[in-house]
Amino acid sequence: MKKSYIIGIIVAVIVVIGISLGSGYNKMVKENENVESAAAQIDVQLKRRTDLIPNLVNTVKGYMTHEQKVIDSITTARENLVNASTVEDKASASEELTKALNNLYVIVENYPDLKANESFLSLQKELTTCEEKITYARQFYNDSVLSYNNKIELFPSSIIASMFHFEKEKFFEASAEERKNVQVKF
Repeated sequence: MKKSYIIGIIVAVIVVIGISLGSGYNKMVKENENVESAAAQIDVQLKRRTDLIPNLVNTVKGYMTHEQKVIDSITTARENLVNASTVEDKASASEELTKALNNLYVIVENYPDLKANESFLSLQKELTTCEEKITYARQFYNDSVLSYNNKIELFPSSIIASMFHFEKEKFFEASAEERKNVQVKF
């Protein structure tokens, strides 16, 4: 009688441990999938922005015959973003494209006809909306990474994470250039 009682307790403990491991593993997989989904959303927004760039460049080309360097920098930055594969590469390429576009917007001030062009204004508005969506997607990604990384580091899920080789993800961070204070001179 005692032997069957002890065997029953051992089986119950094994079942509880198995259920806990399975549940913990499933939670880790879910958190990892959330991170991957959030990264994909950033990609969607970056793709949308890169799709708008050729239209913007074509609209600008007719007006800016002497500004080929700016147009080339936008084209190069776009290509770098399209070819980026890691989160770090995408962040760097995205920053490069943003700088190139900002240079374009500064130069546009010298072309009143371009500033009044409906196609240019529409594309500029779409790009601004796209930039806002990229910002939100990055924020959601970082929130997902934070949640996932917390699961990896906090007990008891840290045990499951180490058993199944779940690794921390990197945040989508601003570059050193983006962190600098903006200096406004009058």
